[in-house]
Amino acid sequence: MVTLSLVLLLLSVQWSWAQEDPLLPFSEHLDPEHKVRLKWGFDEIQGTILFELTVNTNGWVGFGFSPKGGMTGADVVIGGIGPDGSYFTDRHAGGNSMPVVDQQQNYKLLSLTESDGKTVMKFQRSIDSCDKDDLPITDLPMKLIYAYGQTDDITYHSNRRGTKELNLLKYMPHVNPPNSSFFDITMVNFTVPAKQTYYHCKIMKAPTFGSKQHIYRIEPVIENFDLVHHLLLYRCPPTVAEPLEVECYTGVDGTCMEVVAVWGVGGGAFEFPEVAGLPIGGNVGDFFYRLEVHYNNPNKSAGRVDNSGLRFYYTSELRQHDAAVLMTGLAVAPGYAIPPKAKSFLTYGMCDTADIPKVLETPHDLQVFSAMLHTHLAGRKVRVGHFRGGEQIDLLVADENYDFEYQEVTNLGKTKTVKLDDKLLVECTYNTENRDTLTWGGFSTTDEMCLAFLFYYPAMNLSGCSSFPDLKALQSAMGATDINSWLNIMFTKTWNDTTINEYQQTLKSIHQFIIVVDSLNNAASYKGTLPDLKVIPPEPCISGCVTKSLAVLSLLTCLAVQWASF
Repeated sequence: MVTLSLVLLLLSVQWSWAQEDPLLPFSEHLDPEHKVRLKWGFDEIQGTILFELTVNTNGWVGFGFSPKGGMTGADVVIGGIGPDGSYFTDRHAGGNSMPVVDQQQNYKLLSLTESDGKTVMKFQRSIDSCDKDDLPITDLPMKLIYAYGQTDDITYHSNRRGTKELNLLKYMPHVNPPNSSFFDITMVNFTVPAKQTYYHCKIMKAPTFGSKQHIYRIEPVIENFDLVHHLLLYRCPPTVAEPLEVECYTGVDGTCMEVVAVWGVGGGAFEFPEVAGLPIGGNVGDFFYRLEVHYNNPNKSAGRVDNSGLRFYYTSELRQHDAAVLMTGLAVAPGYAIPPKAKSFLTYGMCDTADIPKVLETPHDLQVFSAMLHTHLAGRKVRVGHFRGGEQIDLLVADENYDFEYQEVTNLGKTKTVKLDDKLLVECTYNTENRDTLTWGGFSTTDEMCLAFLFYYPAMNLSGCSSFPDLKALQSAMGATDINSWLNIMFTKTWNDTTINEYQQTLKSIHQFIIVVDSLNNAASYKGTLPDLKVIPPEPCISGCVTKSLAVLSLLTCLAVQWASF
């Protein structure tokens, strides 16, 4: 009997895992009684958002957006399954009366089912508004409204209605799983040097757990917001077995390079999706970790003491997958220069996932759900292109208005699959119009980086996948015979629009070294070339049926066609 119960439990867990939809990663109950549940996901690159509304009723259901939480000015959809089949209409409300059918139907019904006392309505729309009767979905909190009836006679809903405010595009869940607690990894009374830029590293063990746990939420613990620019936590290889506290990249700390957590100035707490957690304890319980804090101290203030770091919430209730972070982009190494006086200079870093099986014994596809993009002061845009079979299929993530003072881990809106053999191209755009000298790749705030930290599952023993130009090929292409003659060319060149563009094209056309590093710092390098990245235009407004206020017959015909498809 015990064995049968265990089997049934495992089957139920597997079944609940199987129901997770990567296109609908977010979920909230809209009412206190948990009779109305909204799931959603979005694609900001394509400009679309997907909803699934589940309501405990066999009658009509309504959902929409409201400027103030009431009916006036609301943008709503109403749907259900009646005696004659499915019905679904895009409407708007002028007041506390029946919402009027829009002339332009800009919501697309994908499915509508009714069983076991529940109605499930799945539909899609554009993120932007498509006509005067639609409200745009913004990255600010919006008031969502719902209502439903007990029958398909669309009449007054009585008390079966409500409002809830959510930020759909910047949503961050906040769950409280059972058997949960937290621990902090921070600096302790560290005196920040009176230097403009300083990286401090502290190698330590995390708390000891008897069994594997899953970290589900990471929060910044920042004491001096004017000094702390970003934080990184790395897992060290087994060769690192002693605590240490030093200036970063001056010794053994440089061997701890597997990123497990990241925070940037302006960011907040980050929570993992319900299907994944960051593993700690168990077979990863004996590892040391390196906390790296980048202090940006432009005034060179002396005597400031800091205790900043990260707080990790964990639970013994394990999730379906172990999560991990992949650092990709342009490798941070000497020899990469960005010219001055550039209005829009592009740099590139690539990960060719076809090289991952050459380093790992058991590689697999990546399910990417979140990302953090990172440059320094000259950065203006960051894009991550996704290529398959030699063709660009997507922009994995993009920030067209990158702000050095506002860096955060952002949800992609849906889980995106990166298959082995795919290529990821990180493109960074810089503006150096106000600079008179070369900007070099490096760790200082006045140096530059071009990185993307990709959060994915299931975890692999993978630390990084990045690239760097073949410097010998670069020197040869620019007419230099060695590093010194190349440096002389770079420092004496007159930089204008023509020479900047020529240098940019040369950098992009030469071979790149693609570097793949595993968790034990075993690295392999392969040569490759950069593909061409293009901006993917958003999809045109989703359109259903065009209606005229008097053309009732046309509307009914259009709706009948929709019904017939179900």
